[in-house]
Amino acid sequence: MSKSYQHFINGQTVQGTSGRTSDIFNPSLGEVTGHVALATTGELNNAVAAAKAALPEWSAMNPQRRARVLFNFKNLVEAHADELAHILSEEHGKVLADSLGDIQRGLDVIEFACGVPHLLKGEYTPGAGPGIDVYSMRQPVGVAAGITPFNFPAMIPMWMFGVAIATGCTFILKPSEKDPGVPMRLAELMMEAGAPAGVLNVVNGDKEAVDAIIDHPDIRAVSFVGSSDIAHYVYQGCAKQGKRVQAMGGAKNHGIILPDADLQQAVQDITGAAYGSAGERCMALSTVVAVGNETGDRFVEAMTDELAKLNVGISTDSAADYGPVVTAAHKQRIEDYIQMGVDEGAKLVVDGRNFSLQGYEKGFYVGPTLFDDVKPTMQSYKDEIFGPVLQVLREESFEGALELPSKHQYGNGVAIFTRSGGAAREFAQRVNVGMVGINVPIPVPVAYHSFGGWKRSAFGDANQHGMEGVRFYTQTKTVTQRWPDGETQGAAFNIPVME
Repeated sequence: MSKSYQHFINGQTVQGTSGRTSDIFNPSLGEVTGHVALATTGELNNAVAAAKAALPEWSAMNPQRRARVLFNFKNLVEAHADELAHILSEEHGKVLADSLGDIQRGLDVIEFACGVPHLLKGEYTPGAGPGIDVYSMRQPVGVAAGITPFNFPAMIPMWMFGVAIATGCTFILKPSEKDPGVPMRLAELMMEAGAPAGVLNVVNGDKEAVDAIIDHPDIRAVSFVGSSDIAHYVYQGCAKQGKRVQAMGGAKNHGIILPDADLQQAVQDITGAAYGSAGERCMALSTVVAVGNETGDRFVEAMTDELAKLNVGISTDSAADYGPVVTAAHKQRIEDYIQMGVDEGAKLVVDGRNFSLQGYEKGFYVGPTLFDDVKPTMQSYKDEIFGPVLQVLREESFEGALELPSKHQYGNGVAIFTRSGGAAREFAQRVNVGMVGINVPIPVPVAYHSFGGWKRSAFGDANQHGMEGVRFYTQTKTVTQRWPDGETQGAAFNIPVME
């Protein structure tokens, strides 16, 4: 039965009126299984109006009551986790275990946001001056919006709206049109959890909806995750409108292997980090820098053996290590990059093109691919491939290995594999990248820390979730107070000095 997704505005499903739709695929089958309505500017305006109407009551609600709604939401998502995972896997292609992880990492931020009564506490100084006290408070910035990518349709929306709603904002979510099922279901569960209508709205759409979010004067903060070019576009547009904006872009995450590393463990770690979710992660470890030719030879040999064991299958196959990529167009893009690497002179050790799964020949599958002898001048190295492709570079020294991620246009994540505490500490201090793993291949911070890269991996000054997220969705108000004791004081014409 074909699915049809519309919009979720002011607590209910609203039929799209544009007449424009986008196909939804089951990547495992390579077939269209539904359609999603693409919003008009008018429909985005209606969502903003609903969010704006809900804002006074929601922002005035005491924070522990907002936290109770989030507690209820967390319990409901956990109760429906299997349902959500099946929707996610069917529309995205990632295997069920990975979909459950997607949901859980989002719930981690919801759990963090449930502590909002503590997170919103301001500062207080009694006696800052004669009879004068000073205190600060954090207040919600207002109506906020999030624009999220296809690769984490549960986690990233919850990263955004969990903190925003907890702090008293109301929210409009524009999810990817490739897999909108889970975001729509999350909005329904938020209403079931007790959130008033209009607190969380979902508007499905494409560039027209994105531009409407950028331009709408009542949206005061915008969070984005996607490609770097679009992140820059959103950042520039929002900045011109005077909005707060955090825009997370692409990545080229490096794994540095020093000669003293536990190579067997590094191979295991990098296999999962490079090929999990078919490499469709902004924190996928897609590039290895082996220090020394002997290290490189040993790594490539061991990785080649490991790739022969990988099981690529349909998203519901519990034995599959990873599933298909999201669309036929993305499959072609990845295969074009593989050919680019060949043309540029890199050594193609394992070729994942022309992979075919028996009984699912129409599916969007790319087999695990491994390149060796990749050079920093190659375009395939400079760009983000976003697929199950691992590139290996060779460097003779620690300094050379440190330089590669530091000079790359992207600066999202990096990992170093070593037994040397001194080398790891120096690397973490000096590398020009936002998130660092030491013998940890995917250094995504826990929910009470913040997620964010550097350079073309992030535009704006605020990171996702953690206290950075709280600060992003709130504004500080500082109050200086004095209660007269009955004695009238003369006018003061100098700037006040607290003495």
